[in-house]
Amino acid sequence: MPVISRFQGVVIKMYLRQKEHNPPHIHAISEDCVGMFSLPDGIMFEGDLDSKKQKMVKKFINTYGSELLRMWETQQFQYLSPIE
Repeated sequence: MPVISRFQGVVIKMYLRQKEHNPPHIHAISEDCVGMFSLPDGIMFEGDLDSKKQKMVKKFINTYGSELLRMWETQQFQYLSPIE
């Protein structure tokens, strides 16, 4: 699972399509917590990340939504700069 970004203790990953399923989404991992967030709306639909980290991931998705969707579709992954 390629790492897309890292910021403030959160690692953003995306699975390869052949191992993944719709809807398009990313995985956010922080310590012992995880969350799956839909693209492009940034809603956590599975997981246990706290609300502060959920807000950070949603900001990340709002910032990079089109790039993330393009990666989902093309499977050409790139590292995205961390958000502040």
